[in-house]
Amino acid sequence: MRRPTAPFLRCALILGLLLASVACGGPERSKVTIMVPWSGTEFQAFYAVVKDFERGHPGIDVEPQVTRALTQQLDAAVGADAKPDLAVLPSVGAITKYRAEHALRRLDVDTSAYIEPFRALGMHRRDVYAVPVKADLKSLIWYDARSTEPPSPDRPGRYRWCLGLESGPTSGWPGADWIADLVLSDAGVDAYTDWASGAGEWAEGPVRDAWTAWGNTVGAGLKGATARNFRQAAGSKDARGCELSHGSLSAMPFSSARVSDDQYTYVPSSRDALEVSADFVGKFTENDGADAFISYLASTEAQRTWVNEPGFAVSANRRVTEYDNAIQGRIAGILRSPDFALCFSAADAMDPDVSAAFYRAVLDYANGKKPGPLLAALDKVQRELGDPPPESAPTPLCSTPKPR
Repeated sequence: MRRPTAPFLRCALILGLLLASVACGGPERSKVTIMVPWSGTEFQAFYAVVKDFERGHPGIDVEPQVTRALTQQLDAAVGADAKPDLAVLPSVGAITKYRAEHALRRLDVDTSAYIEPFRALGMHRRDVYAVPVKADLKSLIWYDARSTEPPSPDRPGRYRWCLGLESGPTSGWPGADWIADLVLSDAGVDAYTDWASGAGEWAEGPVRDAWTAWGNTVGAGLKGATARNFRQAAGSKDARGCELSHGSLSAMPFSSARVSDDQYTYVPSSRDALEVSADFVGKFTENDGADAFISYLASTEAQRTWVNEPGFAVSANRRVTEYDNAIQGRIAGILRSPDFALCFSAADAMDPDVSAAFYRAVLDYANGKKPGPLLAALDKVQRELGDPPPESAPTPLCSTPKPR
């Protein structure tokens, strides 16, 4: 039997090494999955942060899992033990729920630069469980300064309002936000906190009054609102003869060019207390790459990138003060101002089942049902599903930034 020649052996060795390299795929890379609800410009802004992170961490790939049905998809994934590494949490109530179920993992992330109430709502005692990666100020009234006088919070009924309630699985939330805003501005921080934390009544007192006030304020705007997308409604003023929109800047369909001092602008809907919200990210697995990515999302560097991408995000990180869009920057400044109490979105603070019932009741009311039976049903849902143990309820829901 002939033995291979030396050149043949060298070629075989080289070929074997090449095949081994192809089979192994080169250096092993870490994959991080993150479930997010964003689309359009909101997703573009987030993905710009993802690409910045990947450039600085060449061994880690971030794979977003986009879903409009975040609550249902995340519940299903947790129940089937097929959890993503990270996920945007659909509410503060969900933070409490997943932490109590031991599905949400403690984070080694410094959030001391974040403003209250955002920071504390992602914590339990001294441990961090969620990072408020994107903030919103909901208590804003938008108008076209070229054709409409600055609206007064004291005289809301004299205007024609734009209203759309359609938002896929979470349809109804724009009305829920508005009702919560009225509870806060008319009844005050204490009444708002009692109700949002599950201790207040729906069918009596400030909440019933706010529901009635919302209906009287919006008036004819309720007609057809359940079929109108919330973004499209705010951008169709001329066609529908409406003048004002209520909600956060990120919920408006405006382009950066239209949001300027001589076009669309805003006034706060209250003189004392404002409703805010945030998208929090939490961790569900033990993954070193996920630890690195969530730490990056919480960093001042990532937050500065995020707010200056499309989507009109604002940051609850007090170190992020430079915004390319002047109005966006002024809204972010309100979050750092000692002039207003900031109260977290009531629906987002409730148990997810209660907030879902709240949204459905808003849709039923817009379709002509009387508020009395709807609010009585919400009291029943609250009693049966939404009473968390006091020690696990998210707190504080309201906080006033301290002057610096």
